[in-house]
Amino acid sequence: MGLDIESRSSDSPYIERVWRSSSRDVEQMTAVATTHWDLVFWEHRGQVSASVQGPESKASSAPVPEEAAFFGISFSLGTSMPHLPVSRLVDGSAEIPDVTRGSFWLKGSTWHLPDYDNAEAFVERLVREGVVERDPLVAAVLGGALPDVSERTVQRRFVTATGLTRGTVRQIDRARRAAVLIQEGVPVHDVIHRLGYFDQPHLARSLSRYIGRTATQLSERNPAQPLSLLYTP
Repeated sequence: MGLDIESRSSDSPYIERVWRSSSRDVEQMTAVATTHWDLVFWEHRGQVSASVQGPESKASSAPVPEEAAFFGISFSLGTSMPHLPVSRLVDGSAEIPDVTRGSFWLKGSTWHLPDYDNAEAFVERLVREGVVERDPLVAAVLGGALPDVSERTVQRRFVTATGLTRGTVRQIDRARRAAVLIQEGVPVHDVIHRLGYFDQPHLARSLSRYIGRTATQLSERNPAQPLSLLYTP
């Protein structure tokens, strides 16, 4: 029962993760906060659909179609579709029209549906055609570099490319790491110390906002609702 989720990392600088899942006997899931936007395809009752799912600034409860199959490409921070500004997609999505079993319509062209194994080749074509681009400054800043531009410029370009501030990205990533550690059985006090939370209430507020679960709920083997894709950033 629930969601069966499989995911893999990618060697493409444009892709954070590739994933697929299927649902059975589940109506709702807890969608955890995420700093990345996704291109998602799903099939339900013989109909194929697609959408661009924006970053999620907080956890929420989301409906799950019964007996559906999903495939998604989660793009790396700093990667964007200029014709669909990420800042407008935060906590939202944009439906992709004219989707069939073999193709879909995007930015004035017809594209073959990608799959779990050829996601990199598909994204490379998106880049060549100018549908997807990447701001290298975001990766540089996340890596600790000090770009030769003003802090105001860094902030503006970061929000433009990701839809989120650097502070929000750090908070979401830390909460996701905390959730994974707790699920792995690491004691709460060790998680607090390891990730720099002030105290247990500070951790509890972070988990509630970004994960939608308490530490106790994360430790449960059979939760009432499944979680969306959760991995260590």
